[in-house]
Amino acid sequence: MGRSRYKFYEEHYPYFITSTLLEELPLFSKPNIVQILLDQLTFLQQQRAVNLYAYVIMHNHFHAVVQGQELSKKLRLAKSYTARQILDVLVLDGHSHWLEKLEWNKKSHKIYRTYQVWQEGLHPKRLSSINMVSQKIEYIHANPVNAGFVDMPTDWRYSSAKNYEGIGGLIPVTLFSG
Repeated sequence: MGRSRYKFYEEHYPYFITSTLLEELPLFSKPNIVQILLDQLTFLQQQRAVNLYAYVIMHNHFHAVVQGQELSKKLRLAKSYTARQILDVLVLDGHSHWLEKLEWNKKSHKIYRTYQVWQEGLHPKRLSSINMVSQKIEYIHANPVNAGFVDMPTDWRYSSAKNYEGIGGLIPVTLFSG
C-alpha cells in the first residue's frame, strides 16, 4: 500500500494518529524514554500550536488525537527529535541489544543513518465529526484496558484519561467537548 493513503489533507480537522516503534520494541516500558515523548507532546502544544486532545503511550506505540496547521511537518520533526533523544538514552544506558535491533531492522533506503527508531508514517485518519473524535478518544483511553494492563483507563499512567476525569494527567491536553 502506498504512502499517499496516509496524509493530512484538510488541516482544520482533528486527526487520529498512531506511531509504532520499529519491530514493535517495548522501549516505552522505560519511564525515561516515555518522558522524552511526553516532553515532545508538551512542546508541540506550547511551541508549535498543536492541539492535543488525547493520547496514550503503550509499550511499543502511541495514539493521539491532534489538530493544527502543518501537522505533517511538525509531527515528522517531532518523531525525528524523539528518535535522536531515545538513541542517546539507549547508548548512555548501554542497551546494546535494542540498538542492534534498531540497526539491523532499519529500512534499506535509510542509508545516511545507523539506526531507525520509528516505523514510517503516522497513519493519520481525519476525524470529520464530533462523534468520530469522541469515539477515537474513547478508543485511546480504553487501549491499556483492552490490552489487559489495567482495569480502568485512569489507572494507566501514560494517558490523557485522567485529564478527562478532572484528576490531572502527566501533561496538559485540550479537552474535547463535542
